[in-house]
Amino acid sequence: MQQEMTQIGLIANPEKAGWQEALEEAQRLIQQSGREAILPEGMHSPETFRDEGEALIRGMAENSDLLVVFGGDGTMLHVARSLEGCPTPILGINTGGLGFLTAAPYAALAEALQTIWQGHGLRDVRPSIHATLYREEAITQELSAINDLVISRGGASRMIELEVKVDGQLLTQYRCDGFIISSPTGSTAYSLSAGGAIVCPSASVFTLTPICPHTLSNRSVIVDMSSVIEVSLLSDDVEMYLTADGQKQITLTPRDRIQILARQGQVTFLNLPDNPFFSILRQKMRWSGSSVSPSAPS
Repeated sequence: MQQEMTQIGLIANPEKAGWQEALEEAQRLIQQSGREAILPEGMHSPETFRDEGEALIRGMAENSDLLVVFGGDGTMLHVARSLEGCPTPILGINTGGLGFLTAAPYAALAEALQTIWQGHGLRDVRPSIHATLYREEAITQELSAINDLVISRGGASRMIELEVKVDGQLLTQYRCDGFIISSPTGSTAYSLSAGGAIVCPSASVFTLTPICPHTLSNRSVIVDMSSVIEVSLLSDDVEMYLTADGQKQITLTPRDRIQILARQGQVTFLNLPDNPFFSILRQKMRWSGSSVSPSAPS
């Protein structure tokens, strides 16, 4: 049985046009249903939303039965990372671009909320990816992502060299512009642009994708998500970074070693019955199906 939802937290990205109106309309609909709307405090500027938002969002989630989030995929990733390990589900309402992680467009807000009030929301529990940075064999930093972790070079047009191991076994050494470790959630993001496969969100796999590899036979590799991935940096005098979801970044140094593993059941998205993954995929990728009509019977 689905938990009764009476306390509804509202989050909107202040960088998006009309964010205040979206919060006001959601508040009206929630109060109209006899539920309580919890509005964000202290997140009225893009800077505050980015820099201090994680703690504020998590605090709101811990006092809510549901978070309704207005924005695009970037907003959803920011909120999802803030909620890592928190069971409060996230209902995404798209006011941004592609919106792979959102459940409905803003125009369908009232219908989406009615579907949730009737108990028809579908919980979609996703893993996160956790990276531990070792420098001279000491842990120096940790970073989590929902979509992907990316190791990349800086502004100089020089390739970086990486050694990648899976469960202690050497996969290969790459000379490339970068390397993507993607969750199924992130398979339609940077990994796809770099030649990785589209992965169903329910699949428990990592997608390992080199960016512009020097060896043309280097291709994207899919491994079980129970695997431990280790990436060692072999390059000297090359500026390198580790980035989570394109939003959080740390600077790397030569000979750093990064260990990556999955944490299951870390984030819960709430979806709608008429919004399955393949339907979203067809819509967002603008797939129209075969252009060849079936032959008429002779």
